[in-house]
Formats: sequence, C-alpha cells, structure tokens
Amino acid sequence: MAAPAPLSPAAANALSAFLRGVERRALVVAELQAGDAAVGERAVAVAMRAFAGHAAQLLMVEWPARFWGLLCSTPQLLKPTSPGNWEPAFAHLGTLAAGERLALLLRIGAGLDETAASTVLGVDATAYRQALAGACPVDADGHPDAASWRVLAEQVQALIRDLSPPRLQQLEQLRDSVITGALPAAAAAPTAAGNSPRVEEERRRKPAPRRKPAKPWTLRTWLLLCLPLLLLAVVALWWWRSHTVVSTDPDAGNGLVDNGPVQVESLPDDSPPAGPGEDPHAAADAAMLADPALDTARDADFHAWYAAGGPIPVDESQPQPSRPEPAGAALETADADE
Repeated sequence: MAAPAPLSPAAANALSAFLRGVERRALVVAELQAGDAAVGERAVAVAMRAFAGHAAQLLMVEWPARFWGLLCSTPQLLKPTSPGNWEPAFAHLGTLAAGERLALLLRIGAGLDETAASTVLGVDATAYRQALAGACPVDADGHPDAASWRVLAEQVQALIRDLSPPRLQQLEQLRDSVITGALPAAAAAPTAAGNSPRVEEERRRKPAPRRKPAKPWTLRTWLLLCLPLLLLAVVALWWWRSHTVVSTDPDAGNGLVDNGPVQVESLPDDSPPAGPGEDPHAAADAAMLADPALDTARDADFHAWYAAGGPIPVDESQPQPSRPEPAGAALETADADE
C-alpha cells in the first residue's frame, strides 16, 4: 500500500468532510456484502486509508468514484471467505452471488446510478444491468417483484440512518486516525495530542460560555432583610405609646399632653362662714363699693367714651347759641324774595 501523501490543513478538512458524508453508507454496504459486521468494518478501514493516500493527487470531483472503487476491490468484499450471516429482513441478500449482491447494494445502499456503479465495478453498463437484474427479488411466478425491491431498499436506508452510537463513535475514531496519518508532520502534532481537525474546527465555532445571570432575590431573602427593620419599628412604637397619650378632652384639640401624675392640694378657706340665707360675698362687695378710690371706677363708662374722642353732650336745660349761617344761604334767601 502506498504511503499517504501529505495534505495541507485545508485539504485535510475537505477530506474529513467527504469521509463523514460517505462513511455510514460505506459501513452498511460492506457489512451487508460480507454478511459480517467485523469484516465490513475492516474493509471500510482499508478503503479509507488507501483513499487518503491518493486523495491529494485527485480532483475532488473524482473522489466518490475512487473511494467506492477502493472499497469494492477489497478482498473482504470482492471474494468473501466466510458464508456470512444476514438478518431475516436481509435474507434475500444471502441467496445472491457476491457480484450480484454488490451490484444491488451499490444501487440501494450507496445510491449510485448505473453509470457510476458500472465505473466503480469496472464493467460496462450492460453487464451491470444484467447483474442488477439477477439480484432483483422475484415473486412466486419468477417475475421481478417491485414491491419487495422497495421494501428491501427502505430497510437498507433505515439501517444506514439508525446506526448505533457505539458504531458512530468507531467511525469517528477511524476517520480521525486516517486524517492524522495523511497530514504533514507539522500539522499532525496537535492531532497526536488529541486535537483532530474536526475537533479544532468545532472548538473555533464553539461560542464563549455565557455568564449565568444573577438569581433574583427570593421572598425569603426580602424577609430576612426586612425583619430587623420591622423589629425596630415595633420597639419605637412601644416606646412612643408608653410615653405619650392622646387627650380625650374636646377643648384640648386632640393634642398630645403630658401623662405625668397630677398633684391635688386643698387650700384653707379664711372667709367667715355665711349665715343662713345670706350672700357670702355681700360684705366683700359692700367694702369694695365704700372705697373712695372706686369713684373713678363708677364713671368708667364715661371716661372710656371721653378717651375715645366723642363730642361733649349738650345740656338741653340751658339756652343754645345760634349758629351763623353760611354766606351762600343769605344770597339764596334774597333771590327768593325778589
């Protein structure tokens, strides 16, 4: 087998993408052709490594025919040594010769048309059509059974689509090892440490991790923060109510008054007791009226009127002087007499 030709990083990425696109179909075709999963895996590994060694010298448009040609020419598929074992759904494949079975699988498994399939097998189109006709399922009368053909093709496609995760992981590891062997020494060093071109590409495309948003405050957090303030408010209310009281006196304007103790002391009464039926204040009133200093008090209303600037009252018992008439009035009288 020729040593793999070095590939540039760009060509290695293109090779990885191509193998990722054909590896599932290649594995199923090889497994159904050999009738043994392990034999099919070895055939795919041989074909991948051989293809990687020649991919650098080929145009990308030539890659599909070259890859399928290498796979079909492997000894494990071209001339199987074991009789093989197929599931009941694919029992028809076990009844075919190796060449007919491979021609059928290239059509319903690899998806190649007659021209591409005949090129892969190295035969002309007529020989391929004859091999395909010999592999077609037939009914009880020996005629081609189109319904059985469709069922078999759908089951093959379902097998390709529903490969198990362990087998997919095997294909990924095989692909990475093939790409690593085809890269130059300088480019293969990171891959030897476990960083394949595919892994590097995914790492570049991977977005930066987002910071987790801060969790909103819960009700419990708010209660823990507000509890000290609530206790402080209760203590302040208790102190205020213990030192002040709201007055119920309507004359007090519903204000706050001191709630201190009220001391009551009885004063001695020096006035002589009043006799029966007498006014107890008559003697005091008589003494006040007999005081000469109270003459002014008796005329208090007069003095108040005088201090206010009022006119002197006229004594009507005395004759009053006549007032002089204004000059204008005399003229009006003379005119009237004329």
